Amino acid sequence: MNNPAPLRIGILNGDDIGHEIVPASVEISRAAAEMHSVAIDWHPLPIGRSALDTHGHTLPPETLETLKRLDGWILGPIGHRAYPKVPNAINPHPILRKEFNLFANVRPTRSYPDIGCLHDNVDLVIVRENNEGFQPDRNMVLGSGEFRPTDEVTLSVRVITRTGSRRVARAAYELARQRRKHLTYVHKDTVFKLGCGMFVEECRKLAPEYPDVLVDDVIVDTFAMRLVRDPQTFDVVVTTNMFGDILSDEAAGLVGGLGMAPGLCIGDGDVAMAQATHGSAPDIAGKGIANPYAMMDSTRMMFDWLGHKRGNDGAVRMAASMSGAITEALADAQARTGDIRGKGNTATMTAAVLRGL
Repeated sequence: MNNPAPLRIGILNGDDIGHEIVPASVEISRAAAEMHSVAIDWHPLPIGRSALDTHGHTLPPETLETLKRLDGWILGPIGHRAYPKVPNAINPHPILRKEFNLFANVRPTRSYPDIGCLHDNVDLVIVRENNEGFQPDRNMVLGSGEFRPTDEVTLSVRVITRTGSRRVARAAYELARQRRKHLTYVHKDTVFKLGCGMFVEECRKLAPEYPDVLVDDVIVDTFAMRLVRDPQTFDVVVTTNMFGDILSDEAAGLVGGLGMAPGLCIGDGDVAMAQATHGSAPDIAGKGIANPYAMMDSTRMMFDWLGHKRGNDGAVRMAASMSGAITEALADAQARTGDIRGKGNTATMTAAVLRGL
């Protein structure tokens, strides 16, 4: 009989609406875990602006040390742009992704009826490389990937490595094998002949290992157009960091907005970080109207991934129950939030998910 050790899960609310949508996600997770007899040790941890006020740092050392002993964590949105300009007010995102080698950001896009989607029958996943590319806050070991030698000149460095390209491509191939067995790699090797060229080379090299997966490639600007015109033709998409960041937000716009944009950060190890792809929305924080879907589904993805990774059948069943309940709640216009053509709020959406479990 499968009797795995308790899952050790961190709770990091983040900033602004994170203090509303993360507790909602934890609430439905607790209920689903109880239903399927999944043992979870929960670890609330300080992070973000509130941690700066209470611990003097937006990513306190004790938070980082505790995370190293966990199986996964739920990270709420971070509003780092509003942090005061002091040394310890840092953006935790890139540090967590680099520290735990979470190089693949898995971002699904799925349409649901009656919520304002521009297309029906959309079901694709963008796998974004997480730690290299045109991201100057994370693509260097020391210092920044962006600098200004004179007042008139700024240089931004894009980092592409064979290792980074190969490992995110492999993660995408594995995901495609579990889905509809179609992988598209997106690039701009017509211009970035060396950088995107290396990424393309590594994607192609892996293809013989996955003969059951149909593989094609699309230039990034063409893909941006096709994503609007015929998103149903795509299954799993893998691309470099900046392209993936932009294209996944575009994809979210097809299916109701960023409130419908979940995400999971994974790597070679056996830890995962549930992180919705939207921001902290300070303009609606405290009003109780934030859409919790993206955070809830990110959390559901984490438990599904951990369940398969660790042979925890209960966690897999728990995630399946969460998925069904979330889908059922989205069908209730009285429960879902206003951004997706509903009449409800965060609390009514959470209550509807709980009823559906």
